[in-house]
Amino acid sequence: MSVLAQRHAATIREEWLGVALSTMPADRPAAEAAISELYRLIGLRPPRFRWVSSPFAALHTGPPGQPGRKPEFTVTQQLSALRAGLQVDIDGQHGRLGAAANQAISEHLLQSLSQTVTRMSSLITAEANAEVFSRDFNWQRTLSVVWLAHAEAVRRIGNFAVDERITLWEQVARSCGWWWPQPEVCVISERPVLARTEVSDERGELRLHCPDGPALRYRDGWTVHAWHGTRVPEWVLADPTVARIDAEVNVEVRRCAIERFGWPAYIEEAGMRLIATAPDPGNPGFELRLYDMRRSFNVLVAVNGSLERDGTRRRYGLTVPGGFTDPVAAAGWTYGLTGAQYALLQRRT
Repeated sequence: MSVLAQRHAATIREEWLGVALSTMPADRPAAEAAISELYRLIGLRPPRFRWVSSPFAALHTGPPGQPGRKPEFTVTQQLSALRAGLQVDIDGQHGRLGAAANQAISEHLLQSLSQTVTRMSSLITAEANAEVFSRDFNWQRTLSVVWLAHAEAVRRIGNFAVDERITLWEQVARSCGWWWPQPEVCVISERPVLARTEVSDERGELRLHCPDGPALRYRDGWTVHAWHGTRVPEWVLADPTVARIDAEVNVEVRRCAIERFGWPAYIEEAGMRLIATAPDPGNPGFELRLYDMRRSFNVLVAVNGSLERDGTRRRYGLTVPGGFTDPVAAAGWTYGLTGAQYALLQRRT
């Protein structure tokens, strides 16, 4: 059972990753039919449908189609309650599968799929930079393909009967992008026309990444730029400069911009003064380099302890308090350790 369950879980993970990252045009009739049936299940008449080209465009559809307006929450709560009841049934079936199957579903499906979908959803809501998306995020989690993938894995591994109510949710997920239900109008977004990702670890987790353009692009031109899973402004990828990097107040954006610019080039052009170097106890064969940023902090440049998917090792920088002069002590500080404790590490990853 364990090997078969692992195969099922891995196959389902890949299938639903494809759904989450799909760039195919929406199947509008299928989406509208399934949503109409979901409305009927909660005792409401099917709504009118308003299609938009991107999640951002949903903000500008105007009343009554604008997501986040007060009337929407009644329908959202009813549909969320329906979904929650289905999840209870799924969890009950999950508990009957046995330890080996449960472990397979967790390790080979839920962990990597959940990370990928959550990160992508967070990037979209952050890029929209609007209160409505923050308020609607729980609804978008309800729409998440993770619980549908979980339901399919439990059903296939346990050979349980198909629940037609879950089939309706699956049909919506496979047919369109995000959607916002309201009493009379349902706003539905098209999918992106471009989605670029990279595999970030051995579990197969994907994250949005494109070094020279948008990681997500929608039909109306709305884009999301991402560097190894972190949302960044377009300039980070298109035209990073020392001046722009030094003026950036967001630490994560600044880190990404330096990586895009290249640490050697940034160190040289920014005039960073090398304070000291030392062999990295946590990463034998590589060294730690501590630089003076001429500010209240220094920068520790290190090499990642594990290989990237392309076989290279990523160089990265960490800000540390300006009082550090010993690279090993600075490295220990980033882990909450003293320099002596860090020196005892056999290897970090």
